[in-house]
Amino acid sequence: MANDKLTPELTPFERDLLESFRQAKNGEYARVHTPDEIAARRRGRPVGSVKADRKRSTTIRFDHDVLEALKATGRGWQTRVNEVMREWLSHHELGL
Repeated sequence: MANDKLTPELTPFERDLLESFRQAKNGEYARVHTPDEIAARRRGRPVGSVKADRKRSTTIRFDHDVLEALKATGRGWQTRVNEVMREWLSHHELGL
């Protein structure tokens, strides 16, 4: 059995890994994408999904502690700041 020396016993992890590759290739739990399929993907929003009233970029200065606290709330902190500002504006007259 010289061939057994060339094919060592697989560990349970290796056996499970090979099984997951087999399942992915067969489309049982995931789909395998080719490099060409990945390269053909479009970046950004799908066509026609861009909002008509787009946001505008600006620069605003916050105190260090305020900015760190806002960022600490996680992803979407700028959107939340925008919502808070919109709420504030709805309750205050600016007299412009």
